[in-house]
Amino acid sequence: MKRYKRIFVIVLDSLGIGGAPDAEKYGDLGADTLGHIAERVPLKIPNLRKLGLGNLHPLPEGKTEAHPLGRTMTLREKSAGKDTMTGHWEMMGLHITKPFKTFTEHGFPPELIAELSRRCGRKIIGNKSASGTEILDELGEEEIQKGHLIVYTSADSVLQICGNEETMGLENLYHYCEIARELTLRDEWKVGRVIARPYVGKKKGEFVRTANRHDYALKPYGKTALDALKDAGYSVISVGKIFDIFDGQGLTESNKSQSSVHGMEQTIAIADRKFTGLCFTNLVDFDALWGHRRNPEGYAAELERFDEKLGEMMPRLGTEDLLILTADHGNDPTWRGTDHTREQVPLLAWSPSMKGGGSLGLSDTFAVIGATAADNFQVKMPEGTIGSSILDQLS
Repeated sequence: MKRYKRIFVIVLDSLGIGGAPDAEKYGDLGADTLGHIAERVPLKIPNLRKLGLGNLHPLPEGKTEAHPLGRTMTLREKSAGKDTMTGHWEMMGLHITKPFKTFTEHGFPPELIAELSRRCGRKIIGNKSASGTEILDELGEEEIQKGHLIVYTSADSVLQICGNEETMGLENLYHYCEIARELTLRDEWKVGRVIARPYVGKKKGEFVRTANRHDYALKPYGKTALDALKDAGYSVISVGKIFDIFDGQGLTESNKSQSSVHGMEQTIAIADRKFTGLCFTNLVDFDALWGHRRNPEGYAAELERFDEKLGEMMPRLGTEDLLILTADHGNDPTWRGTDHTREQVPLLAWSPSMKGGGSLGLSDTFAVIGATAADNFQVKMPEGTIGSSILDQLS
């Protein structure tokens, strides 16, 4: 018999808790997303504290819950890398041994840019690592006035293309991204994601990116826990950019979010529905709006907004529901550069049926999450996946 009828996995994108044993290899020794934010801003996150976040990672006030509601665990990433896809794919059982290519230092190779320009019929401008807002201020007017195409990257394995919704049009932007995705399937140019970055506005200082972003991700390298659950007839519902991260593979329903608050509102609405299976949510604003932009105050405010929504969701869950909160990597907003940071991540698990909380120790992989979901529904994980279930410790 399955123990839980519904499992909700919510990823607070980039909420690392420091301490990765191989952080020095990535240039991140000492990075601590949650800890450094809490040092800067007193966090009002009562629901996360009740679940045991302050027990899992000591916060400056020094307060811990004598009787936390949730079971807590520290997760270390086994895969090579510190990006969104690697983290999420590992959660669902894939061990990624070769990091995705990045082009941070010099931009994309001239051969790729020339072919992309030829296929799109537009001159490429940018071609460097940049903040999405800064590159619009720098080149947005030129793109609009001359019909050029802004292409840029970041510290992640991404190729991003900007397009003004009013002058270029969404369909054209998406078409150019499809061309870029085709080109970047070649091994020497292979990036994890091509991202359409639509915006509106006419001049510098007025440009605003819209919610019509679209990610063109590589397909997972193998079957995941999502495929196993879907193939067994269970609902596999995604919220936020989960669809993009897995290229739709293993999902029965997807819901696009306009913000992390909206993503939580969607997840709460799903909790009010009847279904049997998994709801998998990604809340990207922590990472995209605050981590990459090195804004600890904004990150703290986002955490507090999440905590409020968490307080709305928890009373909606019953004894046959399991809630798991986690993260996919770190992005310390006090750290140098604008890259993700290699960190451990939290796992907070709670159900109204649990007989008290406490620590479950340490896991050397994120894959306990997918393995636990599969175990709950008595579904065999696909061949070649990693991870062991902790279901027996969640009663």
